[in-house]
Amino acid sequence: MNIEFIVGLVGNPNSGKSSLFNQLTGLRQKVGNFPGVTVDKKTGSITVGNKDISIVDYPGTYSLHPTTQDERVVLNVLSDRNNKAYPSVIVYVADVLNLEKHLLLFTQLQDLKIPTILALTMNDLAKREGLIVNQERLSKSFNCEVILISNRTGQGIDELKSKLANFDVRKDYKKSIKPFYKLTEVEKKITHSIQSEFKLDTPYQALLWMHNQEKLPFLNDEQKQKIVEIGEANHYEPIHGRIQETLWRFDQFTPVVTKSIQKTKTEETSLTDKLDKVIMHPIIGPAIFFLLMLLVFQAIFTWSSIPMDLIEQGIGALNTWTKQTLPAGWLNDLLTDGIIAGLGGVFIFIPQIAILFFLISILEEIGYMARAVVMFDKIMQKFGLNGRSIVALISGGACAIPAVMSARTISNWKEQLITIMVTPLISCSARIPVYIVLIGFVIPSFTVLGIFNSQALAFMGLYLLGIISALGSALVFKLILKNRDRSFLTIQLPDYRTPEFKNIGLTVWEKVKTFTLEVGKIIIIISIALWFLGTYGPSNKMALAEKEAIEVAIEKGFSAIERDDLIASKALEASYIGHFGKFIEPSIRPLGYDWKIGIALITSFAAREVFVGTMATIYSIGSAERGDDFEYAIRDRMAKEVNPITGEPVYTMATALSLLLFYVFAMQCMSTLAVVKRETNSWKWPIIQFTFMTVLAYVSAFIAFQWFS
Repeated sequence: MNIEFIVGLVGNPNSGKSSLFNQLTGLRQKVGNFPGVTVDKKTGSITVGNKDISIVDYPGTYSLHPTTQDERVVLNVLSDRNNKAYPSVIVYVADVLNLEKHLLLFTQLQDLKIPTILALTMNDLAKREGLIVNQERLSKSFNCEVILISNRTGQGIDELKSKLANFDVRKDYKKSIKPFYKLTEVEKKITHSIQSEFKLDTPYQALLWMHNQEKLPFLNDEQKQKIVEIGEANHYEPIHGRIQETLWRFDQFTPVVTKSIQKTKTEETSLTDKLDKVIMHPIIGPAIFFLLMLLVFQAIFTWSSIPMDLIEQGIGALNTWTKQTLPAGWLNDLLTDGIIAGLGGVFIFIPQIAILFFLISILEEIGYMARAVVMFDKIMQKFGLNGRSIVALISGGACAIPAVMSARTISNWKEQLITIMVTPLISCSARIPVYIVLIGFVIPSFTVLGIFNSQALAFMGLYLLGIISALGSALVFKLILKNRDRSFLTIQLPDYRTPEFKNIGLTVWEKVKTFTLEVGKIIIIISIALWFLGTYGPSNKMALAEKEAIEVAIEKGFSAIERDDLIASKALEASYIGHFGKFIEPSIRPLGYDWKIGIALITSFAAREVFVGTMATIYSIGSAERGDDFEYAIRDRMAKEVNPITGEPVYTMATALSLLLFYVFAMQCMSTLAVVKRETNSWKWPIIQFTFMTVLAYVSAFIAFQWFS
């Protein structure tokens, strides 16, 4: 496709910008990152008339004086006309119901002399509330095209496409647009000097460079220093200048809005105001939030069980069919135990990811999530987090993968990173099989206060421990991570509205596609590596192990299934993973673990619940025992395991407690690491995360074992 020009969609958060992007591009869109940062770059393409257009959906932004990473990205692109991604035309998206609040950024863009179309969304709601918009007055006042749009009904979409099709990018907008902001005498001197020095197009571009030179990556140190010297020579105070500019702009466009929008209905308490009295109540509000999050958590946990079971059965059937159809050999094993098993590790999480983002998107669309952010922001910031972090932390109780992905809604880089780093400490559903096996060794079953089961309380205690460790770790990261940007909560609370399910569907599709295509590659590679290490070993030792297993099976009269289980157990011991388990045994011995547990720790990196299956293989627990009480059968077999040197049971209370704490804190999930790599766009942070969680797990397990031994 020959792209003739680039259209940038710009606007405040909650303005309807992303909905308009979806209306224009549909499935003809893709998500990447802006160069050098992890901020989403959504691009799409459309053809109107004989013109091919690339559309870029920029992050929601309040001002070109940035306080967040999202806003900095928009500043970087729009203040550098040499940028290849610089838009030829901007469609500025504003909520007509709150137009005055949306015009600060709009007038800043006008002063950059960028050709602009003003798209006023929520027009269907405006009509319902009796608003009459004078498009002609707005158009003359701002000297640009003004289009009324409803993303819900599709009103104005065709008109916008027509405007883009006939848009003349050669028109001399630089002369036709009168500067909106009146520079002070000092600013005139500064902008003249910077314009002359750097050959800039507009005075306001020079002023932005003055205010934000340290945040502009396309400037070198010498250029930044020169701009600073110009400001100092004129005794300019940037903070005072930004405040004065903002007040001036509001003084100019507020009367325009007042004259251009009339309300025919009498003023009355809106439904939004009535609902907010309850939803934003200091006591009732948090209670409602936790109830909603409990429902979300329960939905992820229960609704996903059927599709996950179907996926697991489908992968199992495909595995069996492949094993039986292809000739026996390494290729068969690679396909079944490596690639197909890896695909299962990818597909199994899709229902949870889809359900989480479906429900969160609904809450976002109706306008609730913005209010949740406001309610919890002050509390979360004490731990270096953000109001939106609480959604990720609670969702992590179901699965860390979609929870980490949901942290993308956090605009501040430091708060987003801390949320990603600590979310895996929340106990997820994959830990449950491990907890079932091990809790019985630590806590005997009895009734507490006549109604509570002691082991159920232990379960709750492990989840509580994960929450405490996540918040504690966040506090540590807050002190360690350096971020010059202070976190300010600048957010507009939108009116409550009916969700647009097309937007929700596209969001879910985007998240699932991203996980499957990008994260899936890493998971499959690691899965193949684990298969190789668990299948192969020194050839003489593998052959000897198989021979020994067959001899024992014949001697004890094992059935074919029992013989195969024993061969698998001996082969795993003789494999490279088995050798590695024995190699690391001295380092894990202080935790109360032998080489068999070492193997389980390594293989469960594929997924925490693999610990149970590995133990079944090591202890030759056959297919006949793999029923509803599978975990309890493994526990009974583990209870009989005896240390050949001391004659003492291997799985004492101290060992089991040590293992429990290890699995509470350890990063035993390659899928989560793969997602963290994708979300941070670097291997640095997943390596740091894996290291600090492993150290925390090791130290906790060591203290527990030594204390209770």
